[in-house]
Amino acid sequence: MIPSPRNLRAAAANAAHKLLYGHLADLRPMPTEMIDDGPKRSVYRYRPPEGLVPAGPPVLFVPPLAAPARCYDLRRGCSLAEHVVNTGRRAYLLDYGPIGYADRDLGFEEWVREVLPGAIRTVSADAGGQPVQLVGWCLGGIFSLLAAAADPGLPIASVAAIATPVDTRAVRLAAPLRPLTRLTGGVEASVVNAVFGGLPQPVVKRAYQLIGIDKYLLRPYKTLVNLDNAEFLAQIEAVDHFTDSMLAYPGRTAEQIYRSLFRDNALAGEGVEIGGERVRLSEVRVPVLAIAGRGDGLAPVAAVRPLTRLLEKAPEVRFEIASGGHLGVLTGRSAMTTTWVHLDRWLDEGTVRHGLRAPRREALVQA
Repeated sequence: MIPSPRNLRAAAANAAHKLLYGHLADLRPMPTEMIDDGPKRSVYRYRPPEGLVPAGPPVLFVPPLAAPARCYDLRRGCSLAEHVVNTGRRAYLLDYGPIGYADRDLGFEEWVREVLPGAIRTVSADAGGQPVQLVGWCLGGIFSLLAAAADPGLPIASVAAIATPVDTRAVRLAAPLRPLTRLTGGVEASVVNAVFGGLPQPVVKRAYQLIGIDKYLLRPYKTLVNLDNAEFLAQIEAVDHFTDSMLAYPGRTAEQIYRSLFRDNALAGEGVEIGGERVRLSEVRVPVLAIAGRGDGLAPVAAVRPLTRLLEKAPEVRFEIASGGHLGVLTGRSAMTTTWVHLDRWLDEGTVRHGLRAPRREALVQA
């Protein structure tokens, strides 16, 4: 393909901008203020832009472990947090903070029964006692569902679970692990915990890259043929920044994921043992939106769809399929016209369900 003069000018401009400023992506995080700071639990409230009056039930973004909390705020112009805030909703973020060797004994008990419930209550109180609409990506969706199942008294209005695999038999990337765990009983996870205190950050980063190895191998070629596309180049920068910011997995949690979720497929079966009790997804009693990415290797459609039958006591379970891989379905360039549209509709209906006023933009008062 012979590039046009316009494409050549755009490519030259992008290359010059990259050379002069070192980046094309606007990686400034959305402005927040901390409203709670507890053990492995920092809760932030997003600041609305001037003239915007937030309304409706509060939205709490629940990140997975190991991934930086700014997965919801990847870059300006392609940030789910920015989008939700600008639509006039009260938006909050849970951040677990850095994970180190000292956190090796933290397991599902802490995340599902202490950290997330504490954040939910904090957000509800900050929003005047309103129930909270949870938005969880990957393990964040699993934590959200388990918290709702474990404590029906939590002020949860609904759960939106994005790229949340609950039937790990459908995850082809995990298939090689099953014969190994059957043979060893999963003792290798305990060894890793004893030696490293969990999965170290470099291992987590490389594992994430391997999930999309085809994209990484094609990266140089795609960058070259898209030199004239500033949005494409900015997205690559933002994803690389996200990957470089991956965190470690605490050892006990890694053991539980390895044995309960991958070996025993507990979410799709008899439930997960948390603090001596069996927590089953069938005990979730709030509306749930589940979104699967069509190109997701870690949470393929077949691994997410079983939520439609497992959440038998939920008043509503809506299942949608959107374009994108594991991160792309949450905050890829196509997510704006797919996943975000589904989420907007879901949150709007939640506002109506609770009889609250819709978000609105007030006229600015002239000084």
